[in-house]
Amino acid sequence: MKKTDSGRPAAPKRRPLYKDPAAPVEARVRDLLSRMTLEEKAEQLCQDTIGKDPNPDNHGVPRGFNPRVGSIYQFMGGAKLRNRYQRAAVERTRLGIPILWAIDVIHGWRTTFPVSLAQAASFDPSLTEKAQRVAARECKADGGIDWLLGPMVEVGHDPRWGRNVEGYGEDPYTNGRFAAAAVRGMQAGGVTAACPKHFVGYSACEGGRDYSYTEISARALREWYLPPFAAAAKAGALTVMSSFNEYDGKPVPANRALLTDELRGRMGFKGFVVSDSGALSRMGNLGYARDPVEQTAQAIRAGNDMCMGDGLYRRVPAAVAAGKLSMEEVDRAVARVLRVKFAIGLFDRPYVPERPTAETCRLPDALALALRFARETMVLLKNEPPRVARHSSPGAAHRAEPVLPLDPKKIRRIALVGPAADEVHPHLGQWRAAAEDLAKGVNGETFLDAARRFFPKAEIRVARGCAFWDYTPPTARDAELRAEAVEAARGADAVLLCFGEVPWMAGEKKSRRDISLPPAQAQLAGELAALGVPLVGLCCSGRALAFPELAAKMDALLWCWQSGCRAPTAAMEILVGKTNPGGKLPVTLPRCLGQVPIYYNHHPKITPECPDYQDFPGENGPWFPFGFGLSYTTFKYGKVKVESRKSKTGQRTSDLRPSTFNASVTVCNAGTRAGKETVIWYLSDPEASYTQPVRRVIAFEKISLKPGETKTVRLRIDPMRDLAYDLPDGRRVLEPGDFVLSASLRSEARFAL
Repeated sequence: MKKTDSGRPAAPKRRPLYKDPAAPVEARVRDLLSRMTLEEKAEQLCQDTIGKDPNPDNHGVPRGFNPRVGSIYQFMGGAKLRNRYQRAAVERTRLGIPILWAIDVIHGWRTTFPVSLAQAASFDPSLTEKAQRVAARECKADGGIDWLLGPMVEVGHDPRWGRNVEGYGEDPYTNGRFAAAAVRGMQAGGVTAACPKHFVGYSACEGGRDYSYTEISARALREWYLPPFAAAAKAGALTVMSSFNEYDGKPVPANRALLTDELRGRMGFKGFVVSDSGALSRMGNLGYARDPVEQTAQAIRAGNDMCMGDGLYRRVPAAVAAGKLSMEEVDRAVARVLRVKFAIGLFDRPYVPERPTAETCRLPDALALALRFARETMVLLKNEPPRVARHSSPGAAHRAEPVLPLDPKKIRRIALVGPAADEVHPHLGQWRAAAEDLAKGVNGETFLDAARRFFPKAEIRVARGCAFWDYTPPTARDAELRAEAVEAARGADAVLLCFGEVPWMAGEKKSRRDISLPPAQAQLAGELAALGVPLVGLCCSGRALAFPELAAKMDALLWCWQSGCRAPTAAMEILVGKTNPGGKLPVTLPRCLGQVPIYYNHHPKITPECPDYQDFPGENGPWFPFGFGLSYTTFKYGKVKVESRKSKTGQRTSDLRPSTFNASVTVCNAGTRAGKETVIWYLSDPEASYTQPVRRVIAFEKISLKPGETKTVRLRIDPMRDLAYDLPDGRRVLEPGDFVLSASLRSEARFAL
């Protein structure tokens, strides 16, 4: 024991308050802030990569390791290497502040679940919550990741924009339900943080061109783009990522009206905001604040607390010295970052156990959930009798059975044709996190793998037929590939055309000018349809596509999306009838690119009977509408009933105003198979002081019904939540009048407030 000069034992060194796990978080934050230099504070507001960023879409500058940095993102070195870096931060720096480790985790870590757009087709947010819980568990244990940069909750109206694959479709309410579920799942263990993105309006880029200008009215902002973030904030999201785009003349990362007044004010968000990769230093590309010190000051003052990738906030000391930033503003941002680190236990448990991947990832429960989720996402868009039966004689189509489900006992020869027939990638989607080794078959399967299990006695012929995308003029080899595919399909009892998109055809910087099938795939589909054999399309997609003329030549069409590592098994279960399809479209499928943008909650036309386009007469509607999806059984809806509940104020009955409404509808399975039906509740406000969309979703519920079973689905309508609307200035207005409530557009009732 050390002694003082007087020979007495020295008092033990007192542990700083911020290192005391028993101390209140706010006290720990204040204590640590009081000990930090301005340079140390600036470092906490920076997020770097180590070495080369594995995401080619990011724009940060690769850096060497800095143990004082606040966060590191896109790190794929695993838990062991992460711990080694973390020790340098915790044990070899003056204050020992741990680093927050981040990566984009959108639909799984090593167990790959359906992409977000596919998840929305399930209309079951509980599955998203379970999947994100697994993703958080895997990425923390396997990669040492504390911060999941997701979910992406941008409402998507233009399918040309590649990042639609990351969001939950075109409906604000649906996006909000899934956003909240994802946040709860990501943060369920209390040791990881979610980061809803991109706040706000990034998806409104003109023409679907990524990073392009966004023209958003104040009304559109409140009606479409803000609600999902409000739901995520209410669910307790610890962080939020700001977007690249501008709003009302200011880049979002420097827009105080959005980041402070709206996000923290009206929404009550308590965490910290991080910019998207390189967004702050590129504000100058918008013709705004080109000086790095000015960019730093404007962003921090607006409420953007951390910079991603560009190291811009290392100018904080210069901004303070120039009088552009106050210490109070700097401390406010740093406190928000530290508060999240304390909240997830990073100071008290800075390291993660180093265990083999086989013990932490792709566990049986995760793979079982991936299969269950994939089953729920797939949407049956078409199922008719084989064309031979339809055209053989008058009335034959009414006598013949639909082509699906297939009976494996009657299938002697089956052909799997198309670029997705024997490929893993089409099922995995963008942002595969640590699942890149799936291409080697570690955790992936193909349609062919699954078909061999479900049709064990059939002769299975496989032919690629074409590439996913043909960038070059057709060659003789292309014709040979198609000929091989046609020959494989000739004489088959059923042809499965496996087509669509691979991950690199959707995602960030993957906008498309045309959403029809690439020419090579379209030509292959046309030649197969000409054979006259039963043709079933299996479309792997990360966005809405449009090919109605080709689909008309198919007997059945199953929209498989990019539904994860167990998608092929789920698809084959549906094809043979082991699973009854129950997915519904979370987006509108247009008939052609010329209809874009087209979405269900549009505003009324002043002349409804006028055709949209003179060269497209009589086809105002979409190819398939939002909420569409077939089943192998039939559901019948009863009448929607709406009853008011009067408030008890002691007034005369005639003076009472309804405080809530109770609605209900009966749904009966009138078929011979058990199935699932999603009841989507739409509300219409036919007359208001501020014009309203033709309808909007206010609730949905998925139910299971046995053959002959009837269930009553109930809904509680809260007037301020469900009947009111927001004005452009943020005020919420509730007006008396008539409303129309519809259950899945199958039954409706009018009621009055």
